[in-house]
Amino acid sequence: MTANGIGFTDRYLSEAELASVIAEGVEALGLPGRRVLVIIPDGTRTMPLAQMSRLLEEQLAGRVKALDYLVALGTHMLMDDAALSRHFGRPVTGGRLGAGRVFNHRWMDADTFVRLGVIPAEEVRSLTDGLFAQEVPVRLNRLVLEYERILILGPVFPHEVVGFSGGNKYFFPGVAGPEIINFTHWLGAVLTNYRVIGSGYTPVRAVIDSAARMIPTPAGCFALVVTHEGVAGLYYGSPQEAWQSAAALSAHKHIVYVEKPYRRVISVMPRLYDDLWTGAKGMYKMEPVVADGGEVVIFAPHIGEVSYTHGKVLDEIGYHTRDYFLQQWERFKHHPWGVLAHSTHVKGLGTYDAATGIESPRIQVTLATGIPAARCERINLNYLDPAALYLEDWQNREAEGVLVVPRAGEMLYRLREGV
Repeated sequence: MTANGIGFTDRYLSEAELASVIAEGVEALGLPGRRVLVIIPDGTRTMPLAQMSRLLEEQLAGRVKALDYLVALGTHMLMDDAALSRHFGRPVTGGRLGAGRVFNHRWMDADTFVRLGVIPAEEVRSLTDGLFAQEVPVRLNRLVLEYERILILGPVFPHEVVGFSGGNKYFFPGVAGPEIINFTHWLGAVLTNYRVIGSGYTPVRAVIDSAARMIPTPAGCFALVVTHEGVAGLYYGSPQEAWQSAAALSAHKHIVYVEKPYRRVISVMPRLYDDLWTGAKGMYKMEPVVADGGEVVIFAPHIGEVSYTHGKVLDEIGYHTRDYFLQQWERFKHHPWGVLAHSTHVKGLGTYDAATGIESPRIQVTLATGIPAARCERINLNYLDPAALYLEDWQNREAEGVLVVPRAGEMLYRLREGV
């Protein structure tokens, strides 16, 4: 199946255009008459879920046996009824949305998963260009096997682990077991955020697509390209094809090219991100345009926690460069690889001299958040009192090498080629 739909670099789609694409997609994907499970993002992703779910339900009302939703949490916090109600823009009570149900992906419960198979070591070697040669078990939320059709409904953005989000990423890591989550995230970390983010088809995407081929339930996808002004593109088809079309448009809409690197970048994080685990996108999306020896400041006074789900591990290992872990692998390999990956993405590129024990990050990362100074020191990140940071003192100073990025976390900044 090839992707269909519409997208523009210079305007946004009207509701009538969105409805038309959804109507076409519903028929092409064979949803009428089926039990349908829709996999959606959680509240850390920008998309008009209220509008899109309403338009989808208008097309399928009375035409399906079931229309339920599964939130692709990965390893994020569960969403309660209040959070889900805000997400959908209408009441969710006791996990029910009108006639349908809304499920959290309960990633912390072993009973959530069913084993689909294993990606063999030799295939992993081929997919990762020889970086790894180990079996990767593939486990997935068992709900995916209890419906007749799966529909992925979510946006596509530049992403630090996989290149561009969306598509089969809603399965892996969205509703997947820990083995493939940890493996793909560490693979992305070894490749580095600097190399991967916004880079199209990557070895991580190849592993995810390989795992997705084990899913027996037919799956389709509506892939959106979204900014805060509206929906620039909506594509439907197989998860791979819809993602490919959306990623091509995302590369135009979500990447800002600059002429020279900056010595200091202040990423102003919205309340969309409520811990550093999610708010660290203020580093991921800015790392490529920070000069050697420069600094990223994550400005988020509302963030008071490192990670609601992985904070204990991060307090133990801290934030370090990739080489810090690779050169001490026997010491760290028993920690969750996904958490190690997050650590390296936040710290960025750098080196580690095992003989001297000296770690040399390429840039500095400073937290101007509600996380106290003592904890910042413990986790190996710089601290700045957010009350002492006056954004107006730093704005409009690009010529001096200073950039303030409002609502950071979704737009990728990159140096123009040849600079």
